[in-house]
Amino acid sequence: MNIKIAEWVLRVAVAGEFIGHGVFALQGKKDWVAWFAQFGVADANLATQLLFIVGAMDIALAVLVLIRPVRAALLWMAFWGFWTAFIRPLVGMPVWDFVERWANWGAPLALLLLLGLPKRWKDWLR
Repeated sequence: MNIKIAEWVLRVAVAGEFIGHGVFALQGKKDWVAWFAQFGVADANLATQLLFIVGAMDIALAVLVLIRPVRAALLWMAFWGFWTAFIRPLVGMPVWDFVERWANWGAPLALLLLLGLPKRWKDWLR
């Protein structure tokens, strides 16, 4: 299989996932706003503003991955994808909601591994 094709499939998949979540966040998805209260942010207006920032960042990272998949961004996306999947059982949803979202962190991690883990700190920004 051509590695470049696999890379582009993962780039598009990661971008799609983060654009989708980013748009939901920009729209202030009610369930997500409510989850902030369980982590100490009881003010819905503040939660909506924070969610908007998160959404804008998700979309910016999605565009970045399409333009140039920076390893540090992919590491963050894998972490963030894991956290946003894992948060579901923490707020009372079934564990299967977490399992169903393994691709949210698995795809950016797979792309990072496909590109290769850097040997030097400055290579995280390539």
